[in-house]
Amino acid sequence: MLFPQLLTVVILCAAMVLLAVLTIIDFRVRLLPNKYVFPFAGLGVMFHLVQDWSLLSPEEMIGGGMLGYGLLWSIRALGSWYYKQEAMGLGDVKLMGAAGLWLGVENLMLALSVGAFLSILHGLIYALLYKKSLHKLEIPAGPGLIGGIVLMMGWVLWTHQNTIFT
Repeated sequence: MLFPQLLTVVILCAAMVLLAVLTIIDFRVRLLPNKYVFPFAGLGVMFHLVQDWSLLSPEEMIGGGMLGYGLLWSIRALGSWYYKQEAMGLGDVKLMGAAGLWLGVENLMLALSVGAFLSILHGLIYALLYKKSLHKLEIPAGPGLIGGIVLMMGWVLWTHQNTIFT
């Protein structure tokens, strides 16, 4: 049937545009505005609904969203306590909650791991290029997390392409 396939492609394209916009904004002003994060979350729900819950059940989707939000909120709280200042913005927390709706628990954890690696790599390259000390380096977390999300979304699409586009 053509309509669900077309709607799936539209949803995926809109999600990628939102993630690109969020990356640009976070690089420029270190914010992940709700007006882009929440639609990304909504598109995740729509994606699984259009797919008739073939990739994630509603329970798996909700579990991923709760884990993404809860885990990042905990990391933020511990980091802020340890550094005695805000260690991570709430936009990053909400972004990973939204990503959990798309990816579920297992793929969310992989996205978070890849995203953390990309953020560390970004920080090291930035420090080397601009001769900054790693001790006081402040870089936005969003672009690295978004890189992990995009890579895992791509992996899910690649491994389930026969299910998604048939």
